[in-house]
Amino acid sequence: MDMNVEDIIKTNGPIPVESRTLIHVSLVGNKINEIMGQAIKPYGISIQQFNVLRILRGQKGKPANLSTLNERMVTKMSNTTRLVDKLILKGYVNRMTCPSNRRKIEINITPTGEADLLKIDMAIMKAEKEIVKNFSEEDLMELNRLLNKF
Repeated sequence: MDMNVEDIIKTNGPIPVESRTLIHVSLVGNKINEIMGQAIKPYGISIQQFNVLRILRGQKGKPANLSTLNERMVTKMSNTTRLVDKLILKGYVNRMTCPSNRRKIEINITPTGEADLLKIDMAIMKAEKEIVKNFSEEDLMELNRLLNKF
């Protein structure tokens, strides 16, 4: 994944380093999302749906509610309800009304969701390795250190 900002945005003139940096980070983010999206396409879910499943698995059997999902999402979204609805249709999650508080909706990952998530994990791990293949572990540590400054 070689990326020259000037070539991609088709400019001949120099770009101020601040602008170039932010454009570059944005382009890299888009490319990562594209590669990850392709990796999980065979499973018929989006990156956001994958994130919901990972969050639910991380609950270790405890149900989550929509606000828990929303605050833990990598990309903050307003359509968490729609993401959950799509996962319900696939049989990956279920939704129940909390017995002690009728206004609270509880969401759990199903055994099917857990099983398919293991397969999806493998596809994601393969894509991640491909994305960072040109970096040493030291490079990645340094990149993370620099990105923490944002």
